Amino acid sequence: MRRLILLRHAKTEHSAPSGRDVDRRLDKRGTQDAHDVGQWLARNSFTPDLAWVSTAHRAQQTWDILAKSFTTTRVEHRDELYSADAGDLLTMIHAAGIADPKVLMIVAHNPSLHELGLALIAAGEMAGRQALAANLPTTGVIVIDFTVEDWSDVGFRKGSLERFVSPKLLKEWSDHT
Repeated sequence: MRRLILLRHAKTEHSAPSGRDVDRRLDKRGTQDAHDVGQWLARNSFTPDLAWVSTAHRAQQTWDILAKSFTTTRVEHRDELYSADAGDLLTMIHAAGIADPKVLMIVAHNPSLHELGLALIAAGEMAGRQALAANLPTTGVIVIDFTVEDWSDVGFRKGSLERFVSPKLLKEWSDHT
């Protein structure tokens, strides 16, 4: 089995002082959301062996916060994640067999993460699938399981949604406990 965790960067400022999108930073809510989601992932044993992180400033900041929950995770900072589309991401995933993680996390951007998640999932938790169909918000997490032994066998409509989580859902769950 292989597990893929797709995580959209946390909420950001509207524009960077430099004027460049790649330089946008997390805002206060984004910082808190990244912390909360990182804690939730760790508590639920969704710990990646390897994380690929976009080199955009907001993705790097999101990872820096998450990394406190994942002390054993190897990380690769990848420029190509910033502009990758869903097909590009799938091609990269197929090449993950070189490092051969059992659990791979990608911290990157929409719309590519949302499109990829929707395209990969064929089954799994129905409420999460319905929520994901509507949106992958900032700091949203898609956990997808594949009954394959090699990353090159991951493909569209071959995954099962294990979990979909967003900061809003975490807050709703905590309000009910």
